[in-house]
Formats: sequence, C-alpha cells, structure tokens
Amino acid sequence: MAARGKHRRPRMNTLTRGIVAAGTGGAALALPLVGATGAHAAQPTQAAQAAPSAVPQVSLVTYKVVAGDTLTKIAKKHSTSGGWQNLYKANRAVIGNDPAVIRPGLKLTVGTKNAQTSAKKATATKATTASAVTPAAAKTYTNDLDGWIKESLDIMAQQGIPGSYDGIYRNVMRESSGNPQAMNNWDSNAAAGTPSKGLLQTIDPTFNAYHVAGTSMDPFDPVANITAACNYAAARYGSIDNVFGAY
Repeated sequence: MAARGKHRRPRMNTLTRGIVAAGTGGAALALPLVGATGAHAAQPTQAAQAAPSAVPQVSLVTYKVVAGDTLTKIAKKHSTSGGWQNLYKANRAVIGNDPAVIRPGLKLTVGTKNAQTSAKKATATKATTASAVTPAAAKTYTNDLDGWIKESLDIMAQQGIPGSYDGIYRNVMRESSGNPQAMNNWDSNAAAGTPSKGLLQTIDPTFNAYHVAGTSMDPFDPVANITAACNYAAARYGSIDNVFGAY
C-alpha cells in the first residue's frame, strides 16, 4: 500500500477566489462565486426589470386555391414577403413535396393581420355605415290641434315669426273652436266673395299674401292656416299673442 502523502492540497479561500470550474462532462463552465459573508444579492438586470411589451393579436389570412392558380400568382396577388418560396415554405405541410402541384380547394396561409386593429376598423366602419344609412328620425306631430300648433310653432321659429302656444290656442278657439274646416259664409268678407276659412279664419288674399314657404297652399290645411295667420298677425300687430279679437 502506497504511503499516504504528506502534502495536502491547499485549501481555496472562498472570499478571494473569483471563479471555479464546474465540470460538465468534458467541458468546464466558469461560474462566478461570491464570498460566504459580506456578499450582496445580485441585482436584476435592466432588461429583466423592463415591463414586457404588448404582444399584438394577429390572425391568419388564408386563401382557397382555385383552378389555374400557381404559387407565384398567389404570392403576387397577396404581396407575400419572400415570394412563392416563402409561401411554399409556410404551406409545405398542406401542399406536399412538389410546389408546382397545388390542387383547387387547398386552403393556404398567405399572411397575417393585426386582429385587434382589424376589429377596431370593422367597428368604426360598421358605425359609419350605420350612421350613413340610418338618418335621424324626423320629428312627428299628432294629428290634432295640439300637434298642429306645435308643428306651426317649429316652422315659425325657423322663419323668425313670433308667437306662443297660448296665443295661437286662444285665437283658434275664438275663431273656429278648433275646427280646421270652419268657414264664415255670412260676414262682409263672405259677401265680398272671400269668406274666412280654417282654424284662424283667414281670407284667401291674406292667406296667399302671408303664406309660409314649405307649407300647403290649401287654406284649410291646419298648419298652413296657422302659420300664414301668425305671419299676418306679426306684420300687423307684432305677434299673434297681441290679438284678442277680430283681426
């Protein structure tokens, strides 16, 4: 038995030693060591601290092969980066070993698109289309005295003709009791051949002179009659609101 050696291998100081070789089969990797005491925890690198960037949501763009198609035609049509070679590489599992043979009906992937962006564009397009084909609902009025007065007031407001609901209603009830077909056949106007007509009892010359564009030319039309009479009252009295008797 060989004599035991008297020379011991020097002990390595873990505080001063910089690296040690860690065996990995036939190779050795240099790993940094830190001292047993007084060491500080390694700080994460800046790259590790950085927040990961958002991953865009993409979807595949596919194309269904038709008779007469070639990879060159398809790549050109869809502006495929790398031409037919990259198109074939991406679809080799579908096409097979011969890029010159593609069968009608094959579904090929020809690119990608940002799904999130496309969805936003689709929503915006849908909203724009909807607003274009769906006009704002027109204001409606009831077919009675209340509706006729309100419609007349809206027209008067557009034309700058003064008057209020109460002023119109008061005079209508005095002149015709709210009957748009009312006609006076006994007074001096009737005797002269121009009987008073409609809700506010206008004679034809007055109705024609103060008719408001956009309304009916029929003096018995309730809205046309009210607006023409209010236009006349505004010119003569300042407003239908100032009329409290025959005018």
